[in-house]
Parts: sequence; C-alpha cells; structure tokens
Amino acid sequence: MTGVLVDARWIAPHGIGRFAQEVIQRLPEAERISDGPPLLSPVEPLWLSIEVSRRRPGVYFTPGFNPPLWSNVPVVFTIHDLIHLRFGEESSFLKHLYYRFVVQPAASSSARLLTVSEYSKQEILNWIRLPSDRVDVVYNGVSEAFTEEGSIYAPGYPYLLCVSNTKPHKNLKRTLKGFSWSGISSEVKLLLRISPSPQIIEYLYKLGIQDRVVFVEQVTDEELAALYRGAVALLFPSLYEGFGLPALEAMACGTPVLASNVTALPEVVGEAGLLVDPFDVEAIAHGICRLVGDSALREELKRKGLERAKQFTWERTAELTWTVLKEAMES
Repeated sequence: MTGVLVDARWIAPHGIGRFAQEVIQRLPEAERISDGPPLLSPVEPLWLSIEVSRRRPGVYFTPGFNPPLWSNVPVVFTIHDLIHLRFGEESSFLKHLYYRFVVQPAASSSARLLTVSEYSKQEILNWIRLPSDRVDVVYNGVSEAFTEEGSIYAPGYPYLLCVSNTKPHKNLKRTLKGFSWSGISSEVKLLLRISPSPQIIEYLYKLGIQDRVVFVEQVTDEELAALYRGAVALLFPSLYEGFGLPALEAMACGTPVLASNVTALPEVVGEAGLLVDPFDVEAIAHGICRLVGDSALREELKRKGLERAKQFTWERTAELTWTVLKEAMES
C-alpha cells in the first residue's frame, strides 16, 4: 500500500489544470496516474476503479470531478463548480447522466469532497444532501508569474483586458456591448484573450467596434502577467464562476478589476474590485467608464487588490488539501 495516489492527467492549461499542477507538485511523495483513457470518457470510471484497486493507495485523490465507480480505499475528489448543471448550453445529455450516475453517488460515498469557494460549497450542499463537514473549501492561489514586478505589455495605446472564452457563462457579448456603450475615448482598445470566431467578429462589426478590439490568443503565464500589468483594468463580468482565477491573477499584478457581483466573484474580489450586475449592460458600461476616467479609483483598487491577492496562495491550498488527505487516510 502506498500513500496518496493522485490523478495527474488533469494538468493542462485551464482552470482545473492550474489547480492540479500547483497542488500536485506540493504533495509529499504522491504517486501519479499520468496516462489512461481520456478524462470523463465512458470507460474511465470503470478503468479508474480497477486502477485504484490494483494500486491500493492509502487514499485516492483527483483534482477534478472524475471519481471511480467504486473504491476499496478512501476517495477524495474535487468539484470546482456545477456549471454543467446550471448552464444547459454548456452541458449535454451525457454530462447530465455522468453527474447523476457517477459524480452524485461518488459524492455520497467519498471520504471527503474538495471545492474552491464557499459559494461552490453551498452549491454542492444544495445539490446533494451531505454533512457540511464532508465538503472542504481549499480555494485557489496565485502562481509565481503573477506579481506586480515584471515586464509590462506596451502596445502604444491604452487598453482594457478581457481574459475569457466564448462559453455563455463568460458573458462575452454583454461585455463587448458594455465596452461599446461606455463612451470612453476611442483610443482605448479592448484586448481579448480568446481565439476569434466568425460569430464574435460579426458581433464586433454589428457594434461598430471592430477597429477597437484586438485578439490575443494563447500566451505563456509570463506573457499573460505582462498583459495584466499593462492594462488599464481587467473586465471580468462573468455570469457564473466557481472561483475566478483571472480576477485574482490581475489583482496580484496590480491591475484594477471590474467583476460581476454574483456567484463566487464577490468572495474572491471582496472590496478590492468594482462589482457590477453582469446581466445589466448599462451597469457594465458605467463601470468601464468609471475605471477608465477615475485614476484615483484605479489606484485605490490597485492597492486593495495587491493586499487581497496575498490571502490566496497555492501553498495554503496545498496545505489544506494535504490535511484533508491525511484525515481521509486515518479514517
């Protein structure tokens, strides 16, 4: 029998992947699962059950929401949010089946569940009846690239930054419309860190801002940090976030943040950002206008943001995770 067996297949350039990478590298002497069937594939729950049974660790831990069908050792897995149950456009019949017949039973039988915000914890407890002490909030952290010190992106014009994608919960169309309605100087551009799609480009032309939007595709952490540092502000008025890493990363780089006042973002940003109703385009536009036009407000948010970001570290996340794993093994 070994100590911790951890599913390292989640390590990738996305939110859960970031959590996986930062936590796994800080776990003492964890044995890794590095290959196998595709994550969340139909055969994976059965394959994981056999793999865990074969290796017989003290505890099996996955940083994602892919538990085995059954296990003869304690299982700790992570539900970052319930977005697939809250946004039908981002789900499917098969995902709903997966949550109902794999995730939900595993949550009931697991030793512990991890999540990344008090908001997500309450979502989980509302979805499935569990004792509150079975769900542990371990948060997210700031990776080492995201600091106030470092190179600054300087394209020769002032810009707002939006780190997003085209999924409905990211609220991109309202963000773009808010930018177009804000009344700020046409010299201020909007940098979108997404891959352009024909639909988005068509929407930019519809709004008449096609010449004010610049697309930035995949970048390294160091390049992203430089984009944060050079921005007038980050625009992040999502409709739903289980945590909201871009808001935290921006604050750690000294960048003012405009975020939504719903789901987990108020918990992460606190009073260190400008919070707006993400369903109200006029509120988004007004927030953009305030941030661009009020240098004193930006300085205040920068100061508060830097202090706020210090509360979230991957060391703390890993320590909280390790405590849960040890308790699961001992139980």
